[in-house]
Amino acid sequence: MIQLFWAELKRSWIQYIRYPIEAIGGILITTFFFYALFVGARYVAGPTSQFGERLDAVVVGYVLWTLVIFIVNDIALNLQVESQTGTLEQVLLSPFSAASIFLARACASFSLRFTSVITILLVILGLTGSRLQFPPSLILPFLSVVLGAYGFAFLLGSAALLFKRIQQLLVISQFGLLFLLATPTEEWQGSLKWLGQGLPMTAGAGLLRDVMVRETGLDGLRLLLSLMSGVVYFVLGMVAFRWSVGVAKDRGILGSQ
Repeated sequence: MIQLFWAELKRSWIQYIRYPIEAIGGILITTFFFYALFVGARYVAGPTSQFGERLDAVVVGYVLWTLVIFIVNDIALNLQVESQTGTLEQVLLSPFSAASIFLARACASFSLRFTSVITILLVILGLTGSRLQFPPSLILPFLSVVLGAYGFAFLLGSAALLFKRIQQLLVISQFGLLFLLATPTEEWQGSLKWLGQGLPMTAGAGLLRDVMVRETGLDGLRLLLSLMSGVVYFVLGMVAFRWSVGVAKDRGILGSQ
């Protein structure tokens, strides 16, 4: 598995440096989109407005959304492209399982995408004047978000294998993910509070806002729930992906469009 990861890391790095304009363009577009929203909101609120913690919380949610979109596209979108171009069947001739290949590919790509996300975060902090804290305690809630993101990505990847053309589903999912990650579900009360803890990635995102914005300690119960949620969605995504690969093979539609 380690050999597979290094091979995929090398492949991702070659693609990354071969198309630098695409990588730089992604950073610029993502940053510009957020800054345009920020300038528009500040204009509406008036010149004397002070966003304070709300701006910091929105920055955390937006950057997490950017990272999750990278993860989803690296799995679901690439699966769809490989299936339509006819290279998916060649990939699956490997002695490794399909789930292992695409998980290793996603992890290798993540190590490069993470650099882009950090760059986007630093540029946004410089443009908006937002101030965030980066204590070591953010690692566990961040891990729960990443696990949930991979689980969600493999669920969409399963749909790509079976239904081939899922562009509209990907677009809808992007808006849904923005709602999940940018909405402060940790402030919901009553039954909605438990709903917010059960949605994919929301519990971890709420803990990250607490740690990075509000500078509060980690709540043990919420941290446990967020990690459990991340593991559950990750396992669900992997199980669904393995099942969809088997179904696609049985139907002979791996290379169909």
